[in-house]
Amino acid sequence: MTTGTGPAPTTRTYDTLLVEERADRVVVTLHRPAARNAISGRMISELHQVCELLEHDPKLLLLTGHGGVFAGGADIGELLERGRDEALQGINSRLFERVRRLPMPTLAAVEGWALGGGAELAYACDLRIAGPGAVFGNPEPGLGILAAAGACWRLPELVGESVAKQILLAGRNLDARTAQAVGLVMDVVPAEELLDSAHALLDRMARSSATALRLTKLVVDSPGAHPVADDLAQAVLFEGEDKKQRMTRFLEKRSRA
Repeated sequence: MTTGTGPAPTTRTYDTLLVEERADRVVVTLHRPAARNAISGRMISELHQVCELLEHDPKLLLLTGHGGVFAGGADIGELLERGRDEALQGINSRLFERVRRLPMPTLAAVEGWALGGGAELAYACDLRIAGPGAVFGNPEPGLGILAAAGACWRLPELVGESVAKQILLAGRNLDARTAQAVGLVMDVVPAEELLDSAHALLDRMARSSATALRLTKLVVDSPGAHPVADDLAQAVLFEGEDKKQRMTRFLEKRSRA
């Protein structure tokens, strides 16, 4: 498996997550095997801790699930006990938006079920790749609620209004190939190659300028993007030593060709 560069990784074990810290990335595995990695309040709290880590020390994020399942949804037992006040707190939606706003690119590697809150967590990532058994869906209306952690507005941005309504209103699930066809995932790979492929993609991004990646993500995610935002971000990069070194190496390599 591709491992990136730098010292040996540090692995942290939480109650609901496995967190591996590498030199240029953090690998987070959702780990509630007895509950198909359902997203509980405890998992939300621990993912907030990971976000705090990545906000303090920006790195690439790889998010995946344990045991051939990404996340089978939110914890229904906990949802049953939540009322109006908990809904207004946006317990899941605030976390997923925090994931969306992390400084460096995020990648979800999805195999098996990614339903309800699990799907919404995957939607919050910048990129998604899938194994052949991946299934995305939002069955919340069947439980008397709606997909209120970002799917109702994020999914139309990702796959278009028509497909989003098929998922959110008609209860359609997207298998891996269909998810790729509508642009929700960028690639479908054999299940046994999923993590290797995810790390290869992160390796490719890690070879780019970290500052350029951060500013590109910031501009792409900015609401109502304006040419001035491009200009300001580019101005910062143009003055950086990293840009000068990379372009000098490119020109030297071309002159020797």
